[in-house]
Amino acid sequence: MPEFFRSSPKSVADLAALLSLNVSDISETKRVISGVAALDRAGPHDVAFLENTLYKDALSKTKAGLVLIAAPFVSLVPPGTIPFVVPHPHAAFAIVASALYPTAAYPGLVFGQNGISPGASVHPEARLEQGVGIDPGVVIGPGAEVGSGTTIAANSVIGPQVRIGRNCHIGSNVTILSALIGNDVIIHSGTSIGQDGFGFAIGRQGHAKVPQIGRVILQDHVELGANVAIDRGGIRDTIIGEGSKLDNMVHVAHNVVMGRHCLIAGQVGFAGSSEIGDFVVMGGQVGITGHVTIGSGTQIAGGSAVISSLAAGSKVGGYPARPIKTWFREVATMARLARQSRGVRNSDSSENETES
Repeated sequence: MPEFFRSSPKSVADLAALLSLNVSDISETKRVISGVAALDRAGPHDVAFLENTLYKDALSKTKAGLVLIAAPFVSLVPPGTIPFVVPHPHAAFAIVASALYPTAAYPGLVFGQNGISPGASVHPEARLEQGVGIDPGVVIGPGAEVGSGTTIAANSVIGPQVRIGRNCHIGSNVTILSALIGNDVIIHSGTSIGQDGFGFAIGRQGHAKVPQIGRVILQDHVELGANVAIDRGGIRDTIIGEGSKLDNMVHVAHNVVMGRHCLIAGQVGFAGSSEIGDFVVMGGQVGITGHVTIGSGTQIAGGSAVISSLAAGSKVGGYPARPIKTWFREVATMARLARQSRGVRNSDSSENETES
């Protein structure tokens, strides 16, 4: 069987230091951990974690070499398994897994080779710093700049004057136009950035196309999933704030401004000129209408339609979106009415059968 991701084994002492744990409190610090696995499938050289209490039984039976757990669950750890007590096991697991599998966190080069492939087309007026990796089929236009440590996978297109920062990782078949990209940005395959927005002056004789002359700005540590589409601004910039993460198939229309550290699940759509605060979370298939403001810290349930602005810290759901408790009560009421209606129909049917 092929191994798509090779591990970089670490000792228990190395992993403890990575999580700033006191090594003197840990047994078997020389044990080598080389993989990650679920509690019920882990072996003596794997690390696992417990975040959801539904899996407490799996913890008590695990054969993992190392587990990341919160303090209340230490007594459930079986003999032979080393417990790392941490405040947030899932976050600690992310750190450990990234250390064991450093290349799994971003799209790598298809050819797996450093430097610029002879099969790439780099314009002589483009400027690439040392340590850039470019796959065959990549096209980089005039005036584009790419920072050191950045990799660009096969058949991606970087347009004229685009700026890409350092240590970015860009998957295959990505198109980037009219954009400024920060450092440590991850862009997965098939994503399109900087195409013109959906702007038309509507008229009875036809709809006149409005030139879109803005840019897309992706700040540091942004991650975009596969097949994301981000339109450039019309007369201002489309901006994705530092640390925000967008899942596959998200669409961001022209002039949208998104804050820092937002989490946006798959198939969410943002209409033009909407403004999104910091640390906003949206479930899958949420729709945001144009020209609304979503306050910082807002949480929106999947499948919701937001048609008006939301204050900071709102928790909403539904179509159209309203306060989450209101929505839950409405759903429960409708379910109760449906049950009652079925009961009435069943009762009527029984009476008719008796009369017959």
